[in-house]
Amino acid sequence: MEASKILRQLPSVNEMLNSSDAKRWIKNSTQPVVKKIIDDVLDETRQQVLEGKLDDINDDYLSKQVEKKLADRRVRRLQPVINATGVILHTNLGRAKLPDSAVKAIESVANHATNLEYDITIGQRGDRYKYVGQLVSELTGAEDAIVVNNNAAAVMLVLSTLFNQKELIISRGQLVEIGGSFRIPDIITSTGGILKEVGTTNKTHIKDYENAINEETGGILRVHTSNYKLIGFSETPDSKELAQLCTKYHLPLVNDLGSGLMLNLDQYGFGHEPTIREEVESCDLVMFSGDKLLGGPQAGIIAGKKKYIDRIKHNQLLRALRVDKMTLSALIATLKIYRDPEHAIEKIPVLRELTMDKGVVLEKATKLQKLILDKTDFQATIAEGTSMVGGGSFPDVQLPTYLIDLKASASETKLNRLLEYAKYPIISRINHGQVFLDLRSIDESDFEKIIISLNDVAKKINK
Repeated sequence: MEASKILRQLPSVNEMLNSSDAKRWIKNSTQPVVKKIIDDVLDETRQQVLEGKLDDINDDYLSKQVEKKLADRRVRRLQPVINATGVILHTNLGRAKLPDSAVKAIESVANHATNLEYDITIGQRGDRYKYVGQLVSELTGAEDAIVVNNNAAAVMLVLSTLFNQKELIISRGQLVEIGGSFRIPDIITSTGGILKEVGTTNKTHIKDYENAINEETGGILRVHTSNYKLIGFSETPDSKELAQLCTKYHLPLVNDLGSGLMLNLDQYGFGHEPTIREEVESCDLVMFSGDKLLGGPQAGIIAGKKKYIDRIKHNQLLRALRVDKMTLSALIATLKIYRDPEHAIEKIPVLRELTMDKGVVLEKATKLQKLILDKTDFQATIAEGTSMVGGGSFPDVQLPTYLIDLKASASETKLNRLLEYAKYPIISRINHGQVFLDLRSIDESDFEKIIISLNDVAKKINK
């Protein structure tokens, strides 16, 4: 069909707005949004016709294009999703789920005035970091602590405060890159420090550090390589050895712990990872995340010697990196749970999912399978598998789990996309042409939503 003829057949924006389809679209959205999308679809269609990419338009072509854009708009908005990937700390899915007490803490301050920077005891302006600093000190043995918006910010703030125009010694094996191209060498230089690499990728000795110390040295940086591990012929001094060296030369030792583990998880088969308290005993400052193994909100926590924390508080960058009342309230509520370590495993979702017994995961899988078979048109079988910790934590740990293998009259690619576009988006995982739901990362409270979404998907498959 000629381009001019196709263009003449295109309806106007008003004609489409007055259609029966538009009434349904507007009901689920708003008229201005629908009008804008219709306008965009018509413009894109005209352009495709003029470029020869579209030579025919059937009756429902435009409606389908509008519906696709409306669906895209709906799923792009920030919303809860069901993490069925088996990655507990999934960075793309928001990492840690907050404990109930942290959620309640946010609600309690969100629509109220608070004493964020008002000290009631003296009736004057106060320090927003004082209480959280006291709490971190209580739990870790640090002299003081401060909180910023994430651990990357914590690292940058420490480096810019203590090592501007000074040499900072670090092992070559710790010059890591984490998500978003955040590279330790680049961070050191961007904050005014002078990078001093020592040792080799797999082996760095204490003498390598000592030989690098000179009058230009500002201190030593230790970076926990949480997102990868060297296996085999490797060696590096631990924090205690480096602390002795730093004491000898009157230099600060700072440690980027990354994930920030508060409790020892050795008994659960994870292999030993240094806890925050262990590292605080040796280091002058440690930096760690609030939303990884700690299980709280996104935050970067700096804990250690008060004299260094005081210097950081006078860095002008701190104001740009500070956290708000809701982050602080959620973090404080999470930290309070650690006062009772025996109950922390159960009350903090991240720890609960990481340490969940395989038998408990099977019970959940069996319950969800029965619901799917009884209440949807899907076939569901149970399979064994492994989950991951995620978030750059315990990269070599494989957690035993059980999976639901979903079967429908659609390809795995189409089924996966339909699950993501469902009423309650389900982020599944595809492996060898199969769509799986990993029960280790799914909370039982989401089972009803999963059934609703599967029935939603089934309708679209059967259209």
